[in-house]
Amino acid sequence: MSAEITLTAANFEEEVLKSTVPVLVDFWAEWCMPCKMIAPAIDQLASDFAGKLKVGKVNVDQENELAGQHNIVSIPTLLVFKDGKVIRQKVGAVPKHELENLVKDLI
Repeated sequence: MSAEITLTAANFEEEVLKSTVPVLVDFWAEWCMPCKMIAPAIDQLASDFAGKLKVGKVNVDQENELAGQHNIVSIPTLLVFKDGKVIRQKVGAVPKHELENLVKDLI
């Protein structure tokens, strides 16, 4: 079972903006091959850092307004939120060690 949370406009504020732990948000789409390439590494991060880091996914096709609010123009885009604010951003498929480097000093 995945440790990731499906994020929507309805739960984004509660799950991300009000989170007491850092949150890695993956903006993705079903048709996006780079998104599929990094999905296993993101899932592994969710498992490895469970309880210390929240990992959520936003399907940009289903949540295009939410993607627009965060100025998502390319996918995959990864945003790291802490205390309700974006503190880091990475665009494109990156190796697992780069994903870890985005968050490991925050947990």
